[in-house]
Amino acid sequence: MRKRFILFLPFILFTLSFTAPQTQTKPFGLPFAAPPGPNTWLYGQPYGNTVFAYRQRVIQYGLGQGIHFGIDFPTRCKTPVVAIGSGTVVRVDALNLGAAPHNIVILHDNGYASLYGHLFERPTMQIGQPVTKGQAVGLSGDPDLTCSSRPHLHLEIRDRSFTRAYNPSTLINADWESLALSSPSGASFARDLSEPRKWQAIDDQPETQFRGKLLNDYLNPFPLDWNIR
Repeated sequence: MRKRFILFLPFILFTLSFTAPQTQTKPFGLPFAAPPGPNTWLYGQPYGNTVFAYRQRVIQYGLGQGIHFGIDFPTRCKTPVVAIGSGTVVRVDALNLGAAPHNIVILHDNGYASLYGHLFERPTMQIGQPVTKGQAVGLSGDPDLTCSSRPHLHLEIRDRSFTRAYNPSTLINADWESLALSSPSGASFARDLSEPRKWQAIDDQPETQFRGKLLNDYLNPFPLDWNIR
């Protein structure tokens, strides 16, 4: 019996974490109205020095200092995406901010800006339009335009100049550790064996200065570098 209890403990904790009340200590909410689950959305690639970002640190993530500068939420195409906080629409389909094919950016009163990327279609909201927390702002899509290869929402939190990105998990009120238990990729971060404990937690990842120097060009990495650049 003890072994069986240990085996299912993570799933019990995952369920309880979304039924127990949480203290609102962070300014933002999640970008979906529905709770997480296999039929709604999951926690995919986290923000930070993930193994995938490390291996693509030059080509795909070079402008973001080699790290994944947002959070990916796997979900079916056309899943409603909601604003993580109240604010004003300041960008719609901003090509210079990435996250194609469609995106929307909301500037919040506290100075942060949230970007919702890889949307299914151009959002119908207009620049200057006010938005309330939890209001639908678009539909999730697929960066490959297939709705079958890797449909997901890419969420970023930046400063008002859009030149710096912050770790959304430190600003969005959610039980990230429990979400990671059900994640297809978990929370797997690259290591520098010269400093193996650095940047190994979900909420302990570096801020991103776009077009800044690479933060993770390790000489002694783990897992081993595949030299995919």
